[in-house]
Amino acid sequence: MPCDTIRQPNQTITERKLEIKEAVEKLQRDLVSGAAKAKVGPQGAITFTGTALVEGRVTDACAYRRIMVSGGALAKAAITRAEQMAGRSVDKLVVGQGIHSHDGGQSWHQKG
Repeated sequence: MPCDTIRQPNQTITERKLEIKEAVEKLQRDLVSGAAKAKVGPQGAITFTGTALVEGRVTDACAYRRIMVSGGALAKAAITRAEQMAGRSVDKLVVGQGIHSHDGGQSWHQKG
């Protein structure tokens, strides 16, 4: 998964996987409690509010894929609510197109 490859200097892949897992788990808890929100954009992309993903350096697409594969039912329900509010579903093709960044790609092009 692309998120696994963006590591800090001297960070092992195992440590990175754990960091991603913890960030997504926190996002799920925040979605359930209302501390984070999911939003579906006009093209079907998804974004999440809150700080869990920023702190864990995880993209919205990566978090979405992890939640849909192994996430809890309540977190998935929060995503379904976001789709209903937007009047459109998350487009899997948009999510699968690769890494997306809100800073012009600067944070994802750093060498680690």
